[in-house]
Amino acid sequence: MGVDHYVEEKAYTKTFAELKSGGFIKQRQKDLYTVRLRCPGGMIPAEWLPKISEVAKKYGRGVVHTSVRMSIEIPYVNIKDFDQVIKELETVGVRIASCGPRVRVPIACGGCEYNPNGLTDTQKLCKEVDNRYFGTPTHHKFKISFSGCPIDCMRTRESDLGFQGIVEPVWDEHTCTGCTLCAKVCQEGAIVSRKEDGKPIYDPSKCIYCGDCIRACPSESWTAKRTGHLVRVGGKHGRHPLEAMETAKFVKDEEVFTVLEKTLEWYKVNGKRGERIGKTIRRVGIESYKKAVYGYKEQQDLGEPI
Repeated sequence: MGVDHYVEEKAYTKTFAELKSGGFIKQRQKDLYTVRLRCPGGMIPAEWLPKISEVAKKYGRGVVHTSVRMSIEIPYVNIKDFDQVIKELETVGVRIASCGPRVRVPIACGGCEYNPNGLTDTQKLCKEVDNRYFGTPTHHKFKISFSGCPIDCMRTRESDLGFQGIVEPVWDEHTCTGCTLCAKVCQEGAIVSRKEDGKPIYDPSKCIYCGDCIRACPSESWTAKRTGHLVRVGGKHGRHPLEAMETAKFVKDEEVFTVLEKTLEWYKVNGKRGERIGKTIRRVGIESYKKAVYGYKEQQDLGEPI
Protein backbone atom coordinates (compact mmCIF):
# COMPACT_ATOMS: atom_id res chain seq x y z
CA MET A 1 0.00 0.00 0.00
CA GLY A 2 3.07 2.29 0.10
CA VAL A 3 3.80 5.16 2.43
CA ASP A 4 0.25 6.44 2.52
CA HIS A 5 -1.36 3.53 4.34
CA TYR A 6 -2.19 3.88 7.99
CA VAL A 7 -0.52 2.21 10.93
CA GLU A 8 -2.88 1.78 13.87
CA GLU A 9 -1.70 1.02 17.37
CA LYS A 10 -4.26 1.89 20.03
CA ALA A 11 -4.27 5.70 20.28
CA TYR A 12 -1.45 6.24 17.77
CA THR A 13 -2.75 6.50 14.21
CA LYS A 14 -0.48 8.07 11.62
CA THR A 15 0.54 7.53 8.01
CA PHE A 16 4.13 6.54 7.38
CA ALA A 17 4.59 9.89 5.65
CA GLU A 18 3.37 11.68 8.78
CA LEU A 19 5.63 9.58 10.98
CA LYS A 20 8.65 10.40 8.83
CA SER A 21 7.81 14.10 8.81
CA GLY A 22 7.82 13.96 12.59
CA GLY A 23 11.25 12.39 12.88
CA PHE A 24 10.20 8.73 13.16
CA ILE A 25 12.24 6.64 10.70
CA LYS A 26 11.00 3.14 9.88
CA GLN A 27 13.46 0.34 10.48
CA ARG A 28 13.64 -3.02 8.72
CA GLN A 29 12.22 -4.68 11.84
CA LYS A 30 8.41 -4.81 12.05
CA ASP A 31 6.88 -1.95 14.08
CA LEU A 32 10.28 -0.56 15.10
CA TYR A 33 11.38 2.98 14.36
CA THR A 34 14.37 5.24 14.95
CA VAL A 35 13.36 8.44 16.75
CA ARG A 36 15.42 11.43 15.63
CA LEU A 37 15.79 14.25 18.15
CA ARG A 38 15.98 17.95 17.34
CA CYS A 39 19.51 19.15 18.15
CA PRO A 40 20.20 22.40 16.22
CA GLY A 41 23.91 23.01 15.83
CA GLY A 42 24.67 19.76 17.63
CA MET A 43 24.61 21.69 20.91
CA ILE A 44 22.96 19.42 23.46
CA PRO A 45 22.18 20.62 27.01
CA ALA A 46 23.74 18.34 29.60
CA GLU A 47 20.41 17.96 31.40
CA TRP A 48 18.99 16.22 28.31
CA LEU A 49 21.44 13.35 28.46
CA PRO A 50 20.15 11.41 31.50
CA LYS A 51 16.58 11.51 30.15
CA ILE A 52 17.66 10.45 26.64
CA SER A 53 19.62 7.57 28.19
CA GLU A 54 16.62 6.59 30.30
CA VAL A 55 14.25 6.61 27.32
CA ALA A 56 16.70 4.63 25.17
CA LYS A 57 16.96 1.96 27.84
CA LYS A 58 13.23 1.89 28.58
CA TYR A 59 11.81 1.96 25.05
CA GLY A 60 14.78 0.99 22.83
CA ARG A 61 17.75 -1.28 23.30
CA GLY A 62 19.87 0.99 25.45
CA VAL A 63 21.83 2.62 22.61
CA VAL A 64 21.72 5.94 20.76
CA HIS A 65 23.14 6.96 17.39
CA THR A 66 24.53 10.31 16.30
CA SER A 67 23.48 11.21 12.78
CA VAL A 68 25.81 12.75 10.21
CA ARG A 69 24.01 16.06 10.88
CA MET A 70 24.71 16.01 14.61
CA SER A 71 21.32 14.86 15.86
CA ILE A 72 20.83 12.14 18.46
CA GLU A 73 18.71 9.19 17.36
CA ILE A 74 17.09 6.51 19.51
CA PRO A 75 16.69 3.29 17.50
CA TYR A 76 14.47 0.26 18.14
CA VAL A 77 11.45 2.16 19.46
CA ASN A 78 8.11 0.39 19.00
CA ILE A 79 5.34 2.41 17.39
CA LYS A 80 3.02 1.71 20.33
CA ASP A 81 5.40 3.65 22.60
CA PHE A 82 5.62 6.85 20.53
CA ASP A 83 3.24 8.92 22.63
CA GLN A 84 5.00 7.99 25.86
CA VAL A 85 8.46 8.58 24.36
CA ILE A 86 7.45 12.06 23.23
CA LYS A 87 5.88 12.85 26.60
CA GLU A 88 8.89 11.73 28.61
CA LEU A 89 11.42 13.54 26.42
CA GLU A 90 9.41 16.75 26.61
CA THR A 91 9.82 16.82 30.40
CA VAL A 92 13.40 18.11 29.89
CA GLY A 93 12.71 20.08 26.70
CA VAL A 94 13.78 17.51 24.11
CA ARG A 95 11.84 17.82 20.85
CA ILE A 96 11.49 15.46 17.91
CA ALA A 97 13.18 16.40 14.61
CA SER A 98 11.85 15.89 11.09
CA CYS A 99 12.52 14.05 7.86
CA GLY A 100 10.95 14.27 4.41
CA PRO A 101 10.38 17.32 2.16
CA ARG A 102 10.87 20.22 4.54
CA VAL A 103 13.51 22.41 6.15
CA ARG A 104 15.57 20.14 8.38
CA VAL A 105 17.35 20.92 11.63
CA PRO A 106 20.31 23.19 10.72
CA ILE A 107 23.85 22.32 11.75
CA ALA A 108 26.73 24.50 12.91
CA CYS A 109 30.26 24.32 14.24
CA GLY A 110 31.32 26.03 17.45
CA GLY A 111 31.87 29.31 15.60
CA CYS A 112 33.48 32.28 17.30
CA GLU A 113 32.01 31.48 20.71
CA TYR A 114 34.94 29.22 21.65
CA ASN A 115 36.66 28.01 18.46
CA PRO A 116 39.89 29.97 17.85
CA ASN A 117 39.34 29.75 14.07
CA GLY A 118 35.72 30.88 14.25
CA LEU A 119 34.87 34.12 12.48
CA THR A 120 31.07 34.18 12.90
CA ASP A 121 28.61 33.26 15.64
CA THR A 122 27.35 30.12 13.94
CA GLN A 123 25.55 28.72 16.99
CA LYS A 124 23.46 31.85 17.49
CA LEU A 125 22.42 31.98 13.83
CA CYS A 126 21.75 28.25 13.70
CA LYS A 127 19.38 28.38 16.66
CA GLU A 128 17.52 31.37 15.25
CA VAL A 129 17.15 29.73 11.83
CA ASP A 130 15.85 26.58 13.51
CA ASN A 131 13.32 28.60 15.52
CA ARG A 132 12.06 30.45 12.46
CA TYR A 133 12.16 27.91 9.64
CA PHE A 134 12.29 24.35 10.99
CA GLY A 135 9.68 22.15 9.32
CA THR A 136 8.82 24.61 6.52
CA PRO A 137 7.43 22.49 3.64
CA THR A 138 9.64 22.31 0.53
CA HIS A 139 9.77 20.21 -2.66
CA HIS A 140 12.44 17.96 -1.17
CA LYS A 141 14.61 17.90 1.94
CA PHE A 142 16.30 21.26 2.57
CA LYS A 143 19.48 21.25 4.61
CA ILE A 144 21.15 24.38 6.01
CA SER A 145 24.62 24.55 7.51
CA PHE A 146 26.84 27.13 9.18
CA SER A 147 30.64 26.96 9.18
CA GLY A 148 32.59 29.56 11.11
CA CYS A 149 35.63 29.67 8.82
CA PRO A 150 36.98 28.39 5.47
CA ILE A 151 37.96 25.05 7.02
CA ASP A 152 34.25 24.41 6.48
CA CYS A 153 33.75 21.61 8.98
CA MET A 154 30.00 21.75 8.41
CA ARG A 155 30.44 21.11 4.68
CA THR A 156 28.55 24.06 3.26
CA ARG A 157 29.60 22.81 -0.17
CA GLU A 158 27.29 19.82 0.36
CA SER A 159 24.29 21.75 1.70
CA ASP A 160 21.18 23.08 0.01
CA LEU A 161 22.10 26.43 1.58
CA GLY A 162 25.33 27.07 3.44
CA PHE A 163 26.89 30.03 5.22
CA GLN A 164 30.65 30.08 5.81
CA GLY A 165 32.40 32.70 7.91
CA ILE A 166 35.00 34.89 6.18
CA VAL A 167 37.08 37.97 7.06
CA GLU A 168 38.79 40.44 4.75
CA PRO A 169 42.23 41.45 6.09
CA VAL A 170 43.75 44.90 5.80
CA TRP A 171 47.42 45.75 6.47
CA ASP A 172 48.90 48.79 8.19
CA GLU A 173 52.44 49.38 6.92
CA HIS A 174 53.32 51.80 9.72
CA THR A 175 52.97 49.25 12.52
CA CYS A 176 54.45 46.30 10.59
CA THR A 177 57.82 45.03 11.86
CA GLY A 178 58.54 42.82 8.84
CA CYS A 179 58.56 39.62 10.91
CA THR A 180 57.23 37.58 7.90
CA LEU A 181 54.87 35.51 10.07
CA CYS A 182 51.85 36.46 7.94
CA ALA A 183 53.51 35.07 4.81
CA LYS A 184 54.55 31.91 6.62
CA VAL A 185 51.02 31.09 7.84
CA CYS A 186 49.28 31.93 4.55
CA GLN A 187 48.62 28.58 2.90
CA GLU A 188 47.11 30.17 -0.21
CA GLY A 189 50.14 32.19 -1.32
CA ALA A 190 48.12 35.39 -0.99
CA ILE A 191 50.91 36.93 1.10
CA VAL A 192 54.61 36.84 0.28
CA SER A 193 57.40 38.74 2.03
CA ARG A 194 59.55 41.39 0.39
CA LYS A 195 63.19 40.33 0.39
CA GLU A 196 64.51 43.73 1.37
CA ASP A 197 62.51 44.26 4.58
CA GLY A 198 60.25 41.23 5.16
CA LYS A 199 57.09 43.28 4.78
CA PRO A 200 54.14 41.62 3.01
CA ILE A 201 52.92 41.82 -0.54
CA TYR A 202 49.21 40.96 -0.54
CA ASP A 203 47.38 39.44 -3.53
CA PRO A 204 43.62 39.62 -2.75
CA SER A 205 42.79 37.39 -5.74
CA LYS A 206 44.35 34.44 -3.89
CA CYS A 207 42.87 35.23 -0.47
CA ILE A 208 40.18 32.89 0.89
CA TYR A 209 39.47 35.24 3.84
CA CYS A 210 40.51 32.77 6.55
CA GLY A 211 42.04 35.36 8.91
CA ASP A 212 45.21 33.36 9.63
CA CYS A 213 47.33 36.44 8.94
CA ILE A 214 45.33 38.49 11.45
CA ARG A 215 45.71 35.88 14.18
CA ALA A 216 49.44 35.40 13.53
CA CYS A 217 50.45 39.08 13.44
CA PRO A 218 52.24 40.01 16.71
CA SER A 219 52.05 43.75 16.04
CA GLU A 220 48.37 43.76 15.00
CA SER A 221 49.31 45.25 11.64
CA TRP A 222 46.80 42.92 10.02
CA THR A 223 43.23 43.64 11.14
CA ALA A 224 39.71 42.83 9.97
CA LYS A 225 38.34 45.22 7.37
CA ARG A 226 34.99 43.40 7.28
CA THR A 227 33.56 40.07 8.39
CA GLY A 228 30.58 38.16 7.07
CA HIS A 229 29.39 35.02 5.35
CA LEU A 230 30.22 33.35 2.07
CA VAL A 231 26.93 31.92 0.77
CA ARG A 232 26.69 28.65 -1.12
CA VAL A 233 23.56 27.09 -2.61
CA GLY A 234 22.58 23.87 -4.33
CA GLY A 235 24.89 21.28 -2.82
CA LYS A 236 24.14 17.75 -1.64
CA HIS A 237 25.95 14.54 -0.86
CA GLY A 238 24.72 11.01 -1.43
CA ARG A 239 24.55 8.78 -4.47
CA HIS A 240 24.59 11.70 -6.91
CA PRO A 241 26.48 14.49 -5.12
CA LEU A 242 26.42 18.11 -6.24
CA GLU A 243 28.83 20.84 -5.16
CA ALA A 244 27.13 24.02 -4.01
CA MET A 245 27.68 27.22 -5.99
CA GLU A 246 29.04 30.39 -4.40
CA THR A 247 26.55 33.23 -4.81
CA ALA A 248 27.59 36.05 -2.46
CA LYS A 249 30.23 37.03 0.06
CA PHE A 250 30.34 39.23 3.14
CA VAL A 251 26.64 38.77 3.82
CA LYS A 252 25.93 40.19 7.28
CA ASP A 253 24.34 38.22 10.12
CA GLU A 254 21.03 40.04 9.83
CA GLU A 255 20.99 39.44 6.06
CA VAL A 256 21.21 35.67 6.47
CA PHE A 257 17.47 35.48 7.07
CA THR A 258 16.67 37.53 3.96
CA VAL A 259 18.85 35.25 1.83
CA LEU A 260 17.15 32.20 3.31
CA GLU A 261 13.63 33.54 2.85
CA LYS A 262 14.28 34.63 -0.74
CA THR A 263 15.87 31.26 -1.46
CA LEU A 264 12.87 29.37 -0.15
CA GLU A 265 10.52 31.62 -2.13
CA TRP A 266 12.46 31.03 -5.36
CA TYR A 267 12.58 27.27 -4.72
CA LYS A 268 8.84 27.14 -4.03
CA VAL A 269 8.05 28.83 -7.35
CA ASN A 270 10.64 27.13 -9.56
CA GLY A 271 11.15 23.71 -8.00
CA LYS A 272 9.35 20.45 -8.66
CA ARG A 273 8.13 17.84 -6.23
CA GLY A 274 10.98 15.49 -5.37
CA GLU A 275 13.66 17.83 -6.77
CA ARG A 276 16.48 19.22 -4.62
CA ILE A 277 17.19 22.91 -5.04
CA GLY A 278 20.57 22.14 -6.62
CA LYS A 279 18.86 20.35 -9.48
CA THR A 280 16.29 23.13 -9.77
CA ILE A 281 19.07 25.72 -10.12
CA ARG A 282 20.84 23.64 -12.74
CA ARG A 283 17.59 23.19 -14.66
CA VAL A 284 16.32 26.79 -14.43
CA GLY A 285 19.68 28.57 -14.28
CA ILE A 286 21.80 30.16 -11.56
CA GLU A 287 21.17 33.66 -12.92
CA SER A 288 17.43 33.26 -12.26
CA TYR A 289 18.23 32.39 -8.66
CA LYS A 290 20.73 35.23 -8.20
CA LYS A 291 18.34 37.78 -9.65
CA ALA A 292 15.55 36.69 -7.31
CA VAL A 293 17.71 36.67 -4.19
CA TYR A 294 20.24 39.45 -4.80
CA GLY A 295 18.99 41.41 -7.78
CA TYR A 296 16.15 43.49 -6.37
CA LYS A 297 16.77 47.20 -5.99
CA GLU A 298 16.05 47.21 -2.29
CA GLN A 299 18.63 44.44 -1.77
CA GLN A 300 21.62 45.97 -3.51
CA ASP A 301 23.50 45.95 -0.21
CA LEU A 302 22.78 42.27 0.46
CA GLY A 303 26.37 41.13 0.63
CA GLU A 304 28.58 41.18 -2.43
CA PRO A 305 27.18 39.00 -5.25
CA ILE A 306 29.64 36.62 -6.88
